[in-house]
Amino acid sequence: MAGFLLSLTDISITFGGDPLLEGANLDVAAGARIALVGRNGSGKSTLLKIAAGGVEADRGERFVHPGATVRYLPQEPDFSGFKTAEDYIASAMHDDTEAHLVTVLMESFGLAPGIALDTCSGGEARRIAIAAALISKPDILLLDEPTNHLDLPAIAELEERLRQASAAIVLISHDRRFLENLTTETVWIDRGKTRTLNRGFKEFEAWRDKTLEEEETARHKLGRKIVAEEHWLRYGVTARRKRNMRRLGELHAMRKDLREARRPHGTVKFSAGETKSSGKRVIVAEHISKAFGDKKIVDDFSIEITRGEKIGIVGPNGAGKTTLVNMLTGALTPDAGEIKLGTNIDLVSLDQRRASLKPEMRLADAIADERGDWVTIAGAKRHVASYLQDFLFAPEQWRAPVSSLSGGERGRLALAAALAKPSNLLALDEPTNDLDLETLDLLEELLAAYEGTLLLISHDRSFLDRVVTSVITTDPDRAGGWRAYSGGYDDMVSQRGLAPGAEKRASAQTAAAKPSATRKPAQPQSQTKLSYKEKYALETLPEKIAELEDKVRALKASLADTSFYDRDPTAFNKTAEALNEKEAALAAAEEEWLTLELKQEQLGLGKN
Repeated sequence: MAGFLLSLTDISITFGGDPLLEGANLDVAAGARIALVGRNGSGKSTLLKIAAGGVEADRGERFVHPGATVRYLPQEPDFSGFKTAEDYIASAMHDDTEAHLVTVLMESFGLAPGIALDTCSGGEARRIAIAAALISKPDILLLDEPTNHLDLPAIAELEERLRQASAAIVLISHDRRFLENLTTETVWIDRGKTRTLNRGFKEFEAWRDKTLEEEETARHKLGRKIVAEEHWLRYGVTARRKRNMRRLGELHAMRKDLREARRPHGTVKFSAGETKSSGKRVIVAEHISKAFGDKKIVDDFSIEITRGEKIGIVGPNGAGKTTLVNMLTGALTPDAGEIKLGTNIDLVSLDQRRASLKPEMRLADAIADERGDWVTIAGAKRHVASYLQDFLFAPEQWRAPVSSLSGGERGRLALAAALAKPSNLLALDEPTNDLDLETLDLLEELLAAYEGTLLLISHDRSFLDRVVTSVITTDPDRAGGWRAYSGGYDDMVSQRGLAPGAEKRASAQTAAAKPSATRKPAQPQSQTKLSYKEKYALETLPEKIAELEDKVRALKASLADTSFYDRDPTAFNKTAEALNEKEAALAAAEEEWLTLELKQEQLGLGKN
């Protein structure tokens, strides 16, 4: 045990009913990167709270290495006793001499100076809590859903800082890409027990599926063995039956094992209430624009969306993703330009805040729009209690108020309500929030098979790659600009060169690396002219830059062909990679040329 920074051994805890955790274990070594995974309600957060010392187990042992510090990031941070973000983050400082890191971390996560904790949004609260956890520099960092409410730039910043951190890390997350990029070990909580895979999350799902298949095979064999034993008892020789009481005892034990075995939790049964097909052209937007005050949200954007397209909308928080979708679906009128919706459109929307779920309403009312207790799904009339069972709600919960649900349950209920309605156009705003990985799998399958048109706002990179056929994201070259790219999230990044929002982060890092404005860069004392190599580069770089610009234009022209990806995805991806390489080479050549021009000017040589 002493070889670990933190160990939980034989942990059991019950909150009424069946044990939530029964004989669970967790060992955290120095430098560990552990993904803690399991279904919603399996006990992941409880185990993390026990590891943090915030919850006491009914049975088991918690060991923390003497002198090791533990920092826990809960899903809902407690800011009691603090007024501003600076105060809260500074209170967690590892070293008083590092006060400047408060400002650095706040800027890195896009937090404005002086932000008040009692008025901050959910996303801001999450970023403030993350900054405090990072500045504390603990030996062990326990993170519960750290990417919830974060946009893509903030996720990228967090991912990079965790990758560089020296702390041992245990994290719970539904973001596959985040887990794949960071973890080297996986602990799976299943039916109260923990199983450990000494590899990262990237290999977990295949291992989990194989484990469950082997378990089901063993259960089937046990059932067949019971049948054989019952046959022997029924038709065997009477004397033999009397003599072999041991065999009878074994049969009773097998029956007990089969009866008491805790099977895997059920799976959500997603089905969308699709209606008649829409017209071929679903949405046509021509030069639409929208601004709020002086801030341009959408500026001169045009697109044609056809039946069956699945489009992801991504970008930093505050970029205007929801505004853009509301305009495209006709819920918001543009300041300029025109939106044309096609024929036979049946739109169903799912908003990010789940505003349609009122705390006092019954679950049945959310499904049936308060028009009774029956719904029609795919042409079949069903009672809401039966339909809710498909989404893992107990039969008696249909009368319960929405306020009694957890975050994950609210997410499932919102999806159940949206998918119960007939549609041929789905507009989903962050549908993956609070869903576990298994439920995400099923939602991906449903949306991939959905024959209607999909507009999907999401920060989940893996989910986007598995579902969408094209991506709309922010244009880095102008305020309010948006661009459409063929393919999934990774295809978009390859064509764009940077993830959405990364421009600001890269700019801030460049600025931080520059010398202070009050201090001039040191000049070489002995150099009075350009070297032969520098002079040659200055003369030849313009031609090289022109050649690279021509190649970049040609590659962009190829990628602009909207049918390219559908025709040959492999060639499309290779072209996108080539574009990324040429753009990087062009940027490097331009930077080198500019550096030499400035050097020549500083040396007072003028242009040759």
